[in-house]
Amino acid sequence: MVTLDGVMQVPGGPEEDTEGGFKYGGWVAPYTEANRSEFFAKNMQPAEYLLGRKTFEIFAGYWFNHADGWPGINLGMKYVLSNTVEQSDWENTQFLTSVEDIKRLKSSDGPDLQVWGSSQLIQLLMKNDLVDEFRLVIYPLTLGQGKRLFAEGTIPAAFTLTESMVTPNGVIMANYERAGKVKTGVVG
Repeated sequence: MVTLDGVMQVPGGPEEDTEGGFKYGGWVAPYTEANRSEFFAKNMQPAEYLLGRKTFEIFAGYWFNHADGWPGINLGMKYVLSNTVEQSDWENTQFLTSVEDIKRLKSSDGPDLQVWGSSQLIQLLMKNDLVDEFRLVIYPLTLGQGKRLFAEGTIPAAFTLTESMVTPNGVIMANYERAGKVKTGVVG
């Protein structure tokens, strides 16, 4: 979930993350019909998840007891990158401590990994060329401040649109798969 100006910080609620004086938590709420779309539902099927520690703590505090809204979240394996948290009561959770751990996991024969939230983890994955696909839900607003999806350290890469949908109130859902290196040329 991201705004037009690339902010991904705390879409779900005002108190999730006020770091940096962020005061727009819960900015997704006016667009909740997007969360009920077939496109969104498909992205919430049981999967394996790669989460940063902060997102994991938010998810574990909520989804552990509210799985009726996302039945697959408790079934899916949750890999958490953290140097401070080592265990959890949330079933199907494994902790990782390094980029090397992520590379080993990514090269294994398991299913695709989905990253939800996790702004610092996303930056680390992009910096280390570990992103194969973006499943973006783009909301029609700008916030001007907050944690950004594409921050410094993003490497040049080309992507191809594989699926998209626009809701009646302008939320754009788009899946992009990696398409190699950036190509340049002359226009005109």
